[in-house]
Amino acid sequence: MRGYGASTSPDPLPDHRQQSKRAVAGDLVRLLDVLDVPRVVLAGHDRGCYVALRLALDHPDRVAALGVLDGVPISEALARCDARFAAAWPHWFFFAMPDKPERAILADPLAWYAPSSQHMGAVALAELEEALVRPQVVRAMLEDYRAGLGVDRADEEADQAAGRRLRMPTTFARSRDDDLAELYGEPVRIWQDWADDVVEVVVGSGHHMAEEAPGEVADLLADLAARAR
Repeated sequence: MRGYGASTSPDPLPDHRQQSKRAVAGDLVRLLDVLDVPRVVLAGHDRGCYVALRLALDHPDRVAALGVLDGVPISEALARCDARFAAAWPHWFFFAMPDKPERAILADPLAWYAPSSQHMGAVALAELEEALVRPQVVRAMLEDYRAGLGVDRADEEADQAAGRRLRMPTTFARSRDDDLAELYGEPVRIWQDWADDVVEVVVGSGHHMAEEAPGEVADLLADLAARAR
């Protein structure tokens, strides 16, 4: 994701397109080209699942199988936005405001994000804390959300209008203790509107499934790779 951690990001554009999922998917395709990797089994979690979806739609020849973990397409979440969604995920809309989120977060970034070593260990926590206090990192993460409400939503709606679908084997994994089922009932049905061949897996964890249930996540990705073969 552009600008997250130690990565870099271009300066913001008025429409935030520099942080669009299409731009980040393009970064990944160029990386695959440099590595001379023609096709991959691709998985993304949370914000990353939006990038994985975009890459699979824009470059289907590069994706042998797709895993989307703990998320639904941005346009689908916004189309279903109600008071319950707004209460659960208010940051989506606060982050879209100009300037004020940066000022609020950078007043005390570690208090805002409250990182913990519970699932990542001390070394990774130190790296995360170092990143979170850098203004350019905070701005890039906010720009990711700003792109989501605008250009990313529009790109997904254009896909649906054009009838573009995921033709590769797809796994939708959701955390048992997260809120996707509470918000959407049967969120796999949302992905069935996008994918021809989708399998749902429920992981026994909270939202951070890779850290909380690494064995289950490794198994579902191995199964996804087997479906690709």
